[in-house]
Amino acid sequence: MDADGDRPDVILVVDDDADIARFVEFNLRLHGFDVIHAADGQEALEVIERRRPDLAVVDLMMPRIDGLELTRRLRADPMTSALPVIMLTAKGMTVDKVHGLAAGADDYLVKPFDTAELVARVSSTLRRNKEFREVSPLTGLPGNSRIRREISDRVRSGADYAVGYIDIDRFKSVNDRYGFVRGDEFISALARSLHRALVTVGLPPAFLGHVGGDDFVIVCSPEQVRPLTSRAVVDFESAADALYDPTDRERGFVELKDRRGNIRRAALVTLSIGVSLSDAGKRITDPLAAIATASEMKTVAKSQPGSYVAVDRRRSL
Repeated sequence: MDADGDRPDVILVVDDDADIARFVEFNLRLHGFDVIHAADGQEALEVIERRRPDLAVVDLMMPRIDGLELTRRLRADPMTSALPVIMLTAKGMTVDKVHGLAAGADDYLVKPFDTAELVARVSSTLRRNKEFREVSPLTGLPGNSRIRREISDRVRSGADYAVGYIDIDRFKSVNDRYGFVRGDEFISALARSLHRALVTVGLPPAFLGHVGGDDFVIVCSPEQVRPLTSRAVVDFESAADALYDPTDRERGFVELKDRRGNIRRAALVTLSIGVSLSDAGKRITDPLAAIATASEMKTVAKSQPGSYVAVDRRRSL
């Protein structure tokens, strides 16, 4: 199944050997994947146009368009350039492996292969590809799907967990005063502060994700919330101060003109953090519900002066 549980991942099997194609399809379906088949590279291109699979298992030696040429064409088309490809070949020669990977294949399987290896390679390639696509280009942190998957994993483990939703107060004033490039520096500073705080709280390992913009999510044990957020607030406020122009930093605010030309003052940035707890009242098992509750609590935090952590009041830390 795919990470969000919405639908099975669709695997395209491209092989002119019907027996091998059936063997691969049977075993992938057995492990919860949806499978479609193409007999050669030409048919594969037509199928991909219609179905948009999540991964392709491609035989190296095929008529018309072989596996190498198919992979090259996929990589050359912006619509399919990110499609992960696992190359199959009956040859174990190193030169074939090099050719396959040079054409843009993500992994390589030599026939005959066993079922466990096939499923493991498909699963790991899908996971790597999804996590690569989800990473924020600014912070290098995983995004929404990975955040939801982390919460789902904690639900399955049965352990209590906490979800924290974090953003920067008055972040717009930074962009308005200094521009988006400086704004990105504040976002990067928050990512670093949160990461340092995660490392400080130790085990069990806490998780950090970047929703987008100045919005971040942490997933940790309930006991880690206070030390983690306290450390992050102190660290970020110090880092943010250093990003202001000296004049603004020393007077403690920035001056901005509104649309009518009036000058208004905006205090220096702080953090608002909302926290939901898995065992607050009825146990939260839905990742989206946990994130939504944390987001609601962040709105409560926004109503308080300075950096503030608002925890779901159905249970106190």
